[in-house]
Amino acid sequence: MTREKLILLHAPSVYDFRKRATLWGPIGDLVPSSTVFEMYPIGFTTMAEYLERHGHRVGIVNLAVHMLRDVEFDVEAHLADLHPAAFGLDLHWLPHAHGSVEIAGILKRLHPTTPVIFGGFSATYFHEELIRYPQVDYVLRGDSTEEPLRQLIEAIDSGAKVADLRRIPNLTWKDASGQPQVNPLSYIPENLNDVLLDYSYVLSAVARDRNLTNYLPFARWTHYPVTAALTCRGCTRNCAICGGSAYASRNMTGRTHPAYRSPETVAADLRSIGSFSRGPIFVLGDIRQAGMEYARRFLRAMQGYDQQVMIEFFTPVDRAFMEEVAAAVPNFVVELSPESHDPAVRRYSGKPFSDAEIESSIENILAVGCKRMDLFYMSGMPGQTAQSVLDTIDYCGKLLRRVDGDERLKMFISPLAPFLDPGSLAYENPDAYGYIKSCHTLEDHRQALLAPSWKYVLNYETRWMNRSQLVDVTYEAGLRLNRIKAEFGQASPEQAQLTEERIRRAIGLMARIDDLVASTPREQLDGRLMALRSEIEEVNNSTVCEKDELDLPTSGMPIKPLRVLGLLIEDGLEWLGLRG
Repeated sequence: MTREKLILLHAPSVYDFRKRATLWGPIGDLVPSSTVFEMYPIGFTTMAEYLERHGHRVGIVNLAVHMLRDVEFDVEAHLADLHPAAFGLDLHWLPHAHGSVEIAGILKRLHPTTPVIFGGFSATYFHEELIRYPQVDYVLRGDSTEEPLRQLIEAIDSGAKVADLRRIPNLTWKDASGQPQVNPLSYIPENLNDVLLDYSYVLSAVARDRNLTNYLPFARWTHYPVTAALTCRGCTRNCAICGGSAYASRNMTGRTHPAYRSPETVAADLRSIGSFSRGPIFVLGDIRQAGMEYARRFLRAMQGYDQQVMIEFFTPVDRAFMEEVAAAVPNFVVELSPESHDPAVRRYSGKPFSDAEIESSIENILAVGCKRMDLFYMSGMPGQTAQSVLDTIDYCGKLLRRVDGDERLKMFISPLAPFLDPGSLAYENPDAYGYIKSCHTLEDHRQALLAPSWKYVLNYETRWMNRSQLVDVTYEAGLRLNRIKAEFGQASPEQAQLTEERIRRAIGLMARIDDLVASTPREQLDGRLMALRSEIEEVNNSTVCEKDELDLPTSGMPIKPLRVLGLLIEDGLEWLGLRG
């Protein structure tokens, strides 16, 4: 069997979460994955495809999913059986700061001569600190590391000569004496035409490796097979709390403007995914970012596509454009994140549009036949008081009354948690945005993730709410929004009652944990918390709303088996050299 040149590993947020008891609260309610954050970044797929296209075999191992699915899964035994030329670990989202570095340490102990490579936004931000961990050999910086990774893998294959390493753009590495070396951040592609989001690679890799769990994007994926299509890297917007904003991209990745994929290529991706999957596809990035001509080219290329498409908008939309969307992709869902009902809070956060514009957008989107519209609100925003959070919930009721309780309009609230994004405007300028940071280094964040509840994990407070107030008002907002959903028939009386009881159990657990923190010696705390583990687990993955409230309905088998079989046959013929 051909040896992998690279195995990409996705770690859980905390290692080993199975031996700990942490009340994560609602921080995982509004993402497809659990509070273990077992979803690996989309870059795993693009990097693996790119390397395989250049003749380098790549494997993916989602350790977090293995650990979630099997409490007896032996991580060290599994890692000991892997023998690639190099290991890659993502540190994209900062909640993986603990698990990724811990897994790197295990790899270095089991495979001391095998290089360990890190990449991702958080790895980029903290690259100079990360490279100083003895288990880390290389860090690739930037948002488009497919080509630098190819160069690094080939340099490793040739003996990792210093002269070769010095030529690799975006690379942070160690010389023979262990001293960090930082190469220029010079690989910043203007477009993404050479980046393919080819999920057929994943299908063929599953068949080749005979291991579905390795490649699952998140634990529930076989139940809810949502996928994504990538429009760009970088952003035109400057939302204060976002580590992927234009400001953050410029400072972290050197990107002064987004790099786009052609709209026809994005549409081809959706059609390719739709050929084998019945699940919804999330189009990442507002299709209007590159201008209306880009958006219309995308819609023309999507004409006649009748499967579920999720579209996000960063700014309000007019009726004429929504009619174009509905004509092209009639089975569409819209996501919009106003974050607050208060225009002053939105302006402070970098979203300077009015309530009237939001309300008009909702009417425009629903009027043309949108299958569902999701509105996302947050607690912990700049300028936001506890009362403002509760006023946002009142506004949710007002919106539902405005649309006569239209069941397609769904509203959610979650905290800005667990971390304010490093690189964001608010993280880099906390005084200007009213934040008080409690974590400053990568190691600070790693240790914070070991705290007993999400109250203590938070890396910030604000001038308007301390962490206790933020936690309390988030739970209260969840209770009130749950009652509004029941009032308008968006939750059955039975389900609303279950959600209310679950939130109240979470509030009670938070109080008990606070008492333990105040009264228990540090060396005894973990043991006392473990006694609460079963109760904590009951409320961790659905707190202020049901986990599946975000899911779109799917019918039949999530995957189209005949098409998958055809892809595997095509892949086999290509491998045998029998396909022209």
